[in-house]
Amino acid sequence: MAIADYKQLLGDHSKDTKLNLSSLFSNVEQSGLTNDQFYGTALSLVYTLSDDELTQAVEEEAEGKIEENVKTAAKTAASLMAMNNIYYRFLHLSSDKQFSKLPAGLRMNAMANPGVDKADFELFSLAVSALNGCGMCIDSHVQTLLKHEVSAQAIQSSIKLAAVLNAALTARKLS
Repeated sequence: MAIADYKQLLGDHSKDTKLNLSSLFSNVEQSGLTNDQFYGTALSLVYTLSDDELTQAVEEEAEGKIEENVKTAAKTAASLMAMNNIYYRFLHLSSDKQFSKLPAGLRMNAMANPGVDKADFELFSLAVSALNGCGMCIDSHVQTLLKHEVSAQAIQSSIKLAAVLNAALTARKLS
């Protein structure tokens, strides 16, 4: 099942979501993202959303457009952000700042060598952090991306992917 097939599963209440899915997946070259960045970000998001149908649709769209290392890095980003976004969101939201002074003690070695370009992995991680609502992580990833001279358009496109894929999953559940 590809994105076009997935759209058919969405009800009449999802016209905008269907249009947004079409716009994103049919205009990758206009997103400011490379194929690795676009599909790696999309995959990291669907792995985070944990829906078999949506994952299958995005994996099919990515087939032949990216190498296996990009899929692996997307899984790594989803897994690491599942941990980091909880921990660092807690630090950010807690009014008791003593916790910020304690060492995290969480292993994150894969971030140093994710198997893809560092900027690509940061885009994957940013999109998942936005989906998970971790402001501290969002700020950190945006700063790193800007240091790597990733364009504002590319950063915005990664967040649009997060928004639209999340909307697609919600629309599917309501259909």
